[in-house]
Amino acid sequence: MTMRRNRPRLRFGFDRFSGLYLFALFVIVFGIWTPGTFLTMSTVKAVATQQAIPMIIALALLIPLSADTFDLSVGATVNLSTVIVAVLQTQDGWGMWPAIAAAVASTFAIGFLNGFIVVKLRVSSFIATLGMATVVTAVQEIVSGDNQPSPPTSTAWVDLSQRSVLGFQVVFFYMLVLALVLWWFLSRTATGRYLYAIGGNAEASRLAGIPVGRYRWGALTASATICGVAGVLYASQSGPSLTYGQALLLPAFAAVFLGSTQLEPGRFTVWGSFIAVYVLATGIEGMQLVTGVQWLNNMFNGVALIVAVAFAVWRQRRVTELKRLDLGRARFGEEAEERQVVSAAPDPNT
Repeated sequence: MTMRRNRPRLRFGFDRFSGLYLFALFVIVFGIWTPGTFLTMSTVKAVATQQAIPMIIALALLIPLSADTFDLSVGATVNLSTVIVAVLQTQDGWGMWPAIAAAVASTFAIGFLNGFIVVKLRVSSFIATLGMATVVTAVQEIVSGDNQPSPPTSTAWVDLSQRSVLGFQVVFFYMLVLALVLWWFLSRTATGRYLYAIGGNAEASRLAGIPVGRYRWGALTASATICGVAGVLYASQSGPSLTYGQALLLPAFAAVFLGSTQLEPGRFTVWGSFIAVYVLATGIEGMQLVTGVQWLNNMFNGVALIVAVAFAVWRQRRVTELKRLDLGRARFGEEAEERQVVSAAPDPNT
């Protein structure tokens, strides 16, 4: 007689795949509403390309958040990288690759300093990175002279992000490769598991021997470095800007927190964030095609962030209550077993 092994059933409940259902709803509604403009490959390519940089910033933010560490300096950091790589090429005569290396190295230094303040000086990551964002903005004004830098015009510079691959700009494939690498790192390596463990319970992780401070320091450094890469790619794709980075801070948080309600609810994941970014972008694109208004981007991202955080808090409370209920049932069962053993024992006085 053979024993059949029980396999976990794949559940497609709304609690895990709401983003995909919402995406399907957007496609159906806007496809019927404006089929001539929405259901076209040009729209697909435009959304894929436009959201590549915001997705890279969301991936950068995902790393420290996995360890329950906020990085509010990502917007200013990516903006500084954009300004540095443009100024070095157009004003100081640097080559493309040395300028890129200098821009990314500067953001690495920002992340390293963030980690030092949080770990060694024991400043809250929220306060430390918020203050760092202000400092980085001041440095950006010094580097740029508070003037919009001129964009480099070399063919190699433009091709860095805008070269066409399978009909999409190559920056989209850079993002996919980074997403795959980060997914493997967080889900398939010990370091990734330690980051999630720290995010779940930092004190328990510390008692288990995990160097919590070292991992948080590394997470903040990696986050800023990836932001440096995003800044370089943005400068190549759209030209330098003095303000765009700060505008992407809210969408990045909205994507990561909304992503934590997908696939593995309660956990910040790469593919959950990917779903969130492109579902929000699809909804925004459809509404803009219908109405023509530009404020929908901020509206969608703000509402998504509020709803995602509220849902995450509610779910965490529910999980905690269920754990307490299970613990109470377990204790009740142990007490019942003890009473049965006592009642079944022979009376020594007989």
